[in-house]
Amino acid sequence: MSTEPSLQVWAVFYHPDLFSEELYQRALKVIDNLDSEASARIRRFYRREDACRTLIGHLLRRLLLLEKGVDPNAMKFSVTEAGKPYIVSPNLEPPLGFNITHDNALVAMAFSSRSQNPPAFSVGIDVMKLRVPGKESFPSFVRTVGDQIPQDRMIHNLRFRVGTTGEIDVQVERFTVLNSASTLPFTPSNPFNLPSDDLRARYRYLDLRRTVLSDNIKKRSQVAHLIRNTLHDQGMLFNFLEVETPVLLRSSPEGAREFLVPTRVSVANAHSNSHAPERPLFYALQQSPQQPKQLLICSGGVDRYFQLAKCFRDEDGRKDRQPEFTQIDLEMAYVSWGQSSPAPPGFSEKWRIGGAEVRQVVESLIRKIWLQMEGITIPDQFRVMTYREAMTRYGSDKPDTRFGLEITNITPHLTPDILSQYEKNEEVLECIIVRKSTDSEFIRASKACRDNLDTCHINFSQSTAETWLKESGLRCEALQGLTSDGQTQMNTTLKLRYGDDIWLAKRSALPKGGSTSLGRLRLRLSELAQSRGDFTITTDPHFLWITEFPLFTRADEDKDFLAKGRWSSSHHPFTAPMWQDIEAMYRGDIELVRGQHYDLVLNGVEIGGGSVRVHDAAMQDYIFGSVLQLTGQEKAPFDQLLHALKCGAPPHGGIALGFDRLMAILCNTQSIRDVIAFPKTSTGTDLLFRSPATISEEALSQYGLRSQTDSNTNDA
Repeated sequence: MSTEPSLQVWAVFYHPDLFSEELYQRALKVIDNLDSEASARIRRFYRREDACRTLIGHLLRRLLLLEKGVDPNAMKFSVTEAGKPYIVSPNLEPPLGFNITHDNALVAMAFSSRSQNPPAFSVGIDVMKLRVPGKESFPSFVRTVGDQIPQDRMIHNLRFRVGTTGEIDVQVERFTVLNSASTLPFTPSNPFNLPSDDLRARYRYLDLRRTVLSDNIKKRSQVAHLIRNTLHDQGMLFNFLEVETPVLLRSSPEGAREFLVPTRVSVANAHSNSHAPERPLFYALQQSPQQPKQLLICSGGVDRYFQLAKCFRDEDGRKDRQPEFTQIDLEMAYVSWGQSSPAPPGFSEKWRIGGAEVRQVVESLIRKIWLQMEGITIPDQFRVMTYREAMTRYGSDKPDTRFGLEITNITPHLTPDILSQYEKNEEVLECIIVRKSTDSEFIRASKACRDNLDTCHINFSQSTAETWLKESGLRCEALQGLTSDGQTQMNTTLKLRYGDDIWLAKRSALPKGGSTSLGRLRLRLSELAQSRGDFTITTDPHFLWITEFPLFTRADEDKDFLAKGRWSSSHHPFTAPMWQDIEAMYRGDIELVRGQHYDLVLNGVEIGGGSVRVHDAAMQDYIFGSVLQLTGQEKAPFDQLLHALKCGAPPHGGIALGFDRLMAILCNTQSIRDVIAFPKTSTGTDLLFRSPATISEEALSQYGLRSQTDSNTNDA
């Protein structure tokens, strides 16, 4: 099979560092004059490199049209038989068809004029796909023979200038079909008509043909490589060792539900006790490498550990969670234990816990990732906020600080008699004010939201000015005693104006859990305003450390199955208390104890969490026994850690960064499934490999197990 020589390729190689701001703005002005809509789309790109690629593609197209003397308004979109869009000018004879693609720093445009129908093609660095004659399908794998073009001839190392391109001619004499594709369940190359998520998950190997997914996987590999190289750096800041730790461990009450793995090893063989009854034994897949990495530090042989660790948690189905996930796991010996670190300029000092060395390593690693992958320079130090401040101002332990709508505690402004009632009930009254003058982008969203059992909505007007607080609908008898003067004073204090929207809610005086009613409302208002086009949230990275969490909690529903009414650890049972609160812990004021725990938040998303660890065996044993009230059986899985601490362990701390979540942010996608090669659904099922699945009774019997159905049948 052969084709007439007709295809030309223009290729432009560029580097973002050489694409100066002045040149970028000058090129944008060219597009502004030709196509204002295209210019607006280019300006909306989050990453400068994506904007540059698109900009170059538009300029290449304009240059071609200029050379051919074609009116841009005469161009029309068409699609190949595989559904890939391309552009054609039907007014030329012969017609002109062209397409634009990119591969990293290369932007390529292929175009063709021929007397037959416009060609169906796409251009890439490794392979060119031309219109396949006869009965062969377009998705067939095609190998070019004859004039094969080496990659270095495709790429002209040109610094981009408006109007400067490299031009080469490609002549394909023949090609050979290596493997014909059968009818596909869907066409990955057609982004305008994709099937459901479930169908694409069932045929994930086809879905991975989509450029957006394959680019994400490539970028994930690049970031993993960068992380390893950075942490292996022999400099003073890093110099970490990558150590693999066991995945098959023992079940332990550390927080989340575990995946259990049966083994054919019997109890007698496992413990060298021939008198033990034959009972099935189980491994537990690691929730995290927590104990192994602490034991590495206790050994004295490794003082800086890291690992891209695979972790497993058998959680209930949640949106955008995976039962198996990857984390960047770090642990360091000889970390500070309560000392403060310098505050960034413009921020008050709030890092009053240990682990400043971990903070420094993480911030340096994040800055390097963002600089090399995104071309964005991150501040030298990240902002720090305590848990109490985050819950009070934003109603969340992972606040999105890219917009306002901060929460105001109005309890101190109530009259003394009403204030005493709130103090007696250990409650506070707080509000969000959507001001007509300064928050106009949220007004429509606020009016569209409805009250619920936890919040009350009032529009401040002349008719409600003297009654809005008393008649707010909140079930509080104390407010019924509010006088007209008291209401007027509140209006003055809050600087209310007619047209403002007020949202009221009560909460416990001591912040608990991960969010409050007004915190959830605040996010809802932002989402509504964005969906209505009233508000555009910045995509700039806002990194934030949250510190001084409560060390223990009764408010974590995820841990109720372990706690059974007892205190549970907010982070995990190995987190050290703040040195200021050690005395409170020993005297039994558990709810007042804060931990040396730190979370890293980016634009309202928690991307990592860590802590300074307990390195004193007596304190760790006290936490297990007296605070968490673990039984002897529940403490047994921690015996090796307690003994290691007794042998002399240095102060140590660490952190785990969610690699999947980090990659989703870097790839600008809402779902972590888009950055994992073979993800599972939110319910934990794998539609590709059809797992989890039942196994036969014969296979179960080898592990000393039988199904519940079989057991009930035998009992009957």
